[in-house]
Amino acid sequence: MTDLLDHERCYRAVAGRDARFDGWFFTAVRTTGIYCRPSCPARTPKAANVSFFSTAAAAQGAGYRACRRCRPDAVPGSPQWDVRADVVARAMRLIADGEVERSGVPGLARRVGYSERQLHRLLVGELGVGALALARAQRAQTARLLLETTGLPVADVAFAAGFASIRQFNDTVREVFATTPTELRRGPGRTTGAAPGELTLRLAARAPYDAAEVLLFLGAHAVPGLEEWDGTTFSRVLDLPHGPAVVRLSPAPDGGVTARLHLSRLRDLGVAVARCRRMLDLDADPVAVDEVLGADPALAASVAAAPGRRVPGSPDAPELAVRAVLGQQVSVAGARTLTARLLTAAGTPLPEPVGTLTHAFPRPEALAAADLTAVGLTGARRATVHALAAALASGEVALDPGADREEAARQLRAVPGIGPWTTALVALRGLADPDVWLPGDLALRRSLAALGSSDTDAATRWRPWRSYAVMHLWALAAPGLFTRPATPLPRPALPLPRPIPERSAS
Repeated sequence: MTDLLDHERCYRAVAGRDARFDGWFFTAVRTTGIYCRPSCPARTPKAANVSFFSTAAAAQGAGYRACRRCRPDAVPGSPQWDVRADVVARAMRLIADGEVERSGVPGLARRVGYSERQLHRLLVGELGVGALALARAQRAQTARLLLETTGLPVADVAFAAGFASIRQFNDTVREVFATTPTELRRGPGRTTGAAPGELTLRLAARAPYDAAEVLLFLGAHAVPGLEEWDGTTFSRVLDLPHGPAVVRLSPAPDGGVTARLHLSRLRDLGVAVARCRRMLDLDADPVAVDEVLGADPALAASVAAAPGRRVPGSPDAPELAVRAVLGQQVSVAGARTLTARLLTAAGTPLPEPVGTLTHAFPRPEALAAADLTAVGLTGARRATVHALAAALASGEVALDPGADREEAARQLRAVPGIGPWTTALVALRGLADPDVWLPGDLALRRSLAALGSSDTDAATRWRPWRSYAVMHLWALAAPGLFTRPATPLPRPALPLPRPIPERSAS
């Protein structure tokens, strides 16, 4: 049993109904045969009658059913999969992104660079179940969402959730939820009157979470045609495996985020939810982050004023990498203009515009072959964009959710025109690495100078949560990007956290 699943520590969290641990582990009760989230409001079971599992799939594999009262599958995901860089964590990120559904266990194993047998042994050794069981648990969660939020026929729900047959679907629902699909549908919350492919979901967040601040940051960088910001709701096009989708995100009344999705194919629901969660940094562990950063006098006031500050990310790391190159040495407005031109030149038009949203971001293959002369880039910048797109298309640069972060950084630095700042920004906002420092960032240097620190000192000062320290320091230099800005610095705030010029791959 790992330190995380130490029986005494876990039981204390259960006895205290501590919601901070929801998603970290699951409590299985032998006398009832069900598993719950730690904060389940039901009567606390005796310590001798409980076991703890790190995933819902492992609890299901041991024969337990999901509690219908606390709905343990609806909690935020475990933050450890983003924090860790080992093979198990990389596999878990890929499974959440639907890799098993797209290419099976063989494809998952190839992505992480291991044989199927080696990967299975690692997953079972730590989690108690293999990739198929983990993917099955994810399909069950998707099925529940579709049953409770749509009026789709049950057969359509089964195939949209990724099940191979109606029988497999019915058996899984009975095993996981101890009920039938029809009974699940009778619960509250089903949306009626929605157009085909439209869903409204609540995305749970680990508190404290300021949805308005995350959405403001994303909205301030919104690219016309791809994204839209109206001051409350951030909307954007998602490029999903089976077609484009549009998501509209707004703060939920009771915490978290309300997501209104319009999908080309409902079978992309699980992937869409996973990518939105990654973009919104919903699965972070704010208590652990704030404990470290708040202990440093330089950040204590900022952490106290903005507890639970998140790192807004991207639903697609290759897109973020291209946008990072376009944003070198220009303002936010300049970067948005260049990206909008690139979108028109090489993006994929939607079958029909959705409001002001017209295109999906160009895929690497299309971008590598596109004529970008009308975008307004310098010759050197245009060459960098083409080189990056070609490397992404060929696989020389891998930026999928399961990418080895150190290897990805090495691959990016080999592209002419990409240096340390751009590489770090891709890791921070594209690969969701919680421990990244942006070397040479002018806004960070200004904040550090005001705090009596330096770039060299900060490079190691706030491990293992340097990405979150970056956000607090950006709030000092660019308060307009945050709803809870720190005390502004004496000089005018910079319009964009930007790097010193990068002219080579060094």
